[in-house]
Amino acid sequence: MAEAEAVQLKEEGNQHFQLQDYKAATKSYSQALKLTKDKALLATLYRNRAACGLKTESYVQAASDASRAIDINSSDIKALYRRCQALEHLGKLDQAFKDVQRCATLEPRNQNFQETLRRLNTSIQEKLRVQFSTDSRVRKMFEILLDENSEADKLEKEFFPNPSFSGSAAASSPDLGPFKAANNLIVLGREEAGAETIFQNNGVGLLLQLVDTKKPELVLAAVRTLSGMCSGHRARATVILHAVRIDRICGLMAMENEEMSLAVCNLLQTIIDSLSGEDKREHRGKEEALFLDSKKDLKQLTSHLLDMLVSKKVSGQGRDQALNLLNKNVPRKDLAIHDNSRTIYVVDNGLRKILKVVGQVPELPSCLPLTDNTRMLASILINKLYDDLRCDPERDHFRKICEEYITGKFDPQDMDKNVIAIQTVSGVLQGPLDLGNQLLGLKGVMEMMVALCGSEREVDQLVAVEALIHASTKLSRATFIITNGVALLKQIYKTTQNEKIKIRTLVGLCKLGSAGGTDYGLRQFAEGATEKLAKQCRKWLCNASIDTRTRRWAVEGLAYLTLDADVKDDFVQDIPALQAMFELAKTADKTILYSVATTLVNCTNSYDVKEVIPELVQLAKFSKQHVPEEHPKDKKDFIDMRVKRLLKAGVTSTLACMVKADSAILTDQTKELLARVFLALCDNPKDRGTIVAQGGGKALIPLALEGTDVGKVKAAHALAKIAAVSNPDIAFPGERVYEVVRPLVSLLDTQRDGLQNYEALLGLTNLSGRSDKLRQKIFKERALPDIENYMFENHDQLRQAATECMCNMVVNKEVQERFLADGNDRLKLVVLLCGEDDDKVQNAAAGALAMLTAAHKKLCLKMTQVTTQWLEILQRLCLHDRLSVQHRGLVIAYNLLAADAELAKKLVESELLEILTVVGKQEPDEKKAAVVQTARECLIKCMDYGFIKPVS
Repeated sequence: MAEAEAVQLKEEGNQHFQLQDYKAATKSYSQALKLTKDKALLATLYRNRAACGLKTESYVQAASDASRAIDINSSDIKALYRRCQALEHLGKLDQAFKDVQRCATLEPRNQNFQETLRRLNTSIQEKLRVQFSTDSRVRKMFEILLDENSEADKLEKEFFPNPSFSGSAAASSPDLGPFKAANNLIVLGREEAGAETIFQNNGVGLLLQLVDTKKPELVLAAVRTLSGMCSGHRARATVILHAVRIDRICGLMAMENEEMSLAVCNLLQTIIDSLSGEDKREHRGKEEALFLDSKKDLKQLTSHLLDMLVSKKVSGQGRDQALNLLNKNVPRKDLAIHDNSRTIYVVDNGLRKILKVVGQVPELPSCLPLTDNTRMLASILINKLYDDLRCDPERDHFRKICEEYITGKFDPQDMDKNVIAIQTVSGVLQGPLDLGNQLLGLKGVMEMMVALCGSEREVDQLVAVEALIHASTKLSRATFIITNGVALLKQIYKTTQNEKIKIRTLVGLCKLGSAGGTDYGLRQFAEGATEKLAKQCRKWLCNASIDTRTRRWAVEGLAYLTLDADVKDDFVQDIPALQAMFELAKTADKTILYSVATTLVNCTNSYDVKEVIPELVQLAKFSKQHVPEEHPKDKKDFIDMRVKRLLKAGVTSTLACMVKADSAILTDQTKELLARVFLALCDNPKDRGTIVAQGGGKALIPLALEGTDVGKVKAAHALAKIAAVSNPDIAFPGERVYEVVRPLVSLLDTQRDGLQNYEALLGLTNLSGRSDKLRQKIFKERALPDIENYMFENHDQLRQAATECMCNMVVNKEVQERFLADGNDRLKLVVLLCGEDDDKVQNAAAGALAMLTAAHKKLCLKMTQVTTQWLEILQRLCLHDRLSVQHRGLVIAYNLLAADAELAKKLVESELLEILTVVGKQEPDEKKAAVVQTARECLIKCMDYGFIKPVS
């Protein structure tokens, strides 16, 4: 009875539908669904109710009913099409497309289905275009990032999908997770189009809202996006600086979060670069008038950074980043620039603040938040500011501020102030030496040091001993302290139970003991004393239970003691001590970099050694003057052995890690020391593969581009050694290989020694043989005139290396054009070098000439005009004993024959025809095959002209 009633209700529903009473029809179909269990009837009822839903615009219900019908019969074409229509109205175009595609598969000739397919495909493409346009992406990303309901652990999917097509359909775009959106925002901010779009769409305001969320990940994303937007764009940088506000930016940098401090530091550096003129684009007319004077902004920024130095609310990380920014941006980068107003401003308004940081004593309760690097960064800033001063009055003013600050701290009633005063002197001594020595001469300074050494408080002894160590930098000062302070240091060393004081006292003794430098005859202490001191330093260095800051002093001691050859030889054999030093060099404490670099320079003897002239030595002995003595263990065999041990212990990876230090503590002087060590390590060609494998090739590039002039030359020479024997693709992977060219070209200078010239030419030869892009880079660095000059050199090896380099370079079209140009002797030089007695020079020159004559017929004719000896030289090449030279000569002959009939006739009438005939008649074995074949090709060319006839 129920089934019959259900069928009757279905018929009633159909009648209501025909009368367009869709609500009544829906009611009848719904009642029928409750009465039947017949699957076919159920499918029909759901399908019909879906049709009602379409008519009443109840698209969600229509799609649901159609889906139920399809669940019963997956090939129900009417249900599929109705669901397609419902989904289209709901905006789910991709799902609608799939349904109508299924319908078209079942009924391929149905025009209605085909038309719907085309319409949906067009709509999907337009939706995707809009959805993934930059504007839409930016809006979408901000919506997600500012949505309070976004879950941090939401499933993250691709935001820039490659839509998969089935036929012409595109898959739907997946959801975007909040942190994926943040990362995409950063990427967009780094692109000019994306940065401008974010900026124009109220991006700065929205990014500030992200900052206000105080969620670290979102704040970081906002900071990094702002950094990308400011890069190279002065207008945007100015607007962003004023919108975000300097105090707010500095507040973010002051946070304890290291990653946040670094990101904000990068943002400020980008803003400074843009405001200082890093925006290289041209701005004219009204656009130029839009820019405000950036000097005021830069001054305010400098002022805020100086205020950060003495604020207790600023974290140690934030203070370090403020010092890094001041170090990088205040002193002039080039002393040729006259304006040092920024330095003068900082001296007048901030020197006392910097001195306050230098004088901080971590053991005192009043100490500001610091890191291990803070005081050293402040000392380096003082040094840079002092070096940036232009005249004596400016230096006197600087010194006066320092003197007033230190003497103002002395207080007989307050020992903490006295400790801070001596700590300040100690910090300045790590900066400008002459200023530090002047401060040591102030009334009461040395007396206070001695008094603090005798104090019962451990903090007083710590500060005093460190000050004595820094005070004994020069031999004259060391001699004074040896006379007055060694006994005191020894007394402290024997009586103190504090390891921190003990190790510093030991370092003081180490430094005083090494005052004679490498001079074996100027030992300050008794035989064996320095070895004992070094042994104790190594013991402390290997003791992991001692804190890093204290162990650093053990390396400081070794930096002095390793001037003694016995000490350095013992040290490189102590693998645990070496490994401990390498591990310390990789830590966050960057104050150790200089000491490690100095120790390695001493161990590899890569410091400058004055040449000893025997006649002067005899003269000095005769006049009873002191003559420097070389230690037996400083001879080359011992040095080579030490280098081997250092390489085996993994010194290269440590050096590579040190080079990457993004801190002002990695000074130009430290970079020079690292370059010296690298050069010593690269001396043996067999070791260069190991150096490359451990990242040495990549690490040398920044050392060759930045630093002192000496350091850059040393690093460039080490690069040349590696480039000469290594596969450039392995040694300098990716785009880095193009950065190697400039340092190598810099070595092609008459001021450099012959070995540097030679190895630079070998390196350039290797690079120029890799690709035309590299040859183009060498050409753009203007290396060609220098290479040509060395082709004239009397030195055989230099001439050979330059000619081989030119042989590779002539493949480049621009180089060929220089040979084609009138009024130069370049081609003449190559032709004459082909006539040299040196086989290697001949081989390279013949190779260059073969490629030039193959590239341009004009050069074939020009070759006959540059010198009357050309034909004789060509004949000598074609008869050469060395097969490679002979083959190149025959190729040149073929090029001349092929270039011009008149020239070919001239060659045939000479003895060259007889030479070609003799060579061509030879039985070609494996070695001579190329030579014989080329000679025969020359003869065939002569036959083509009709100058000779074949003999049967």
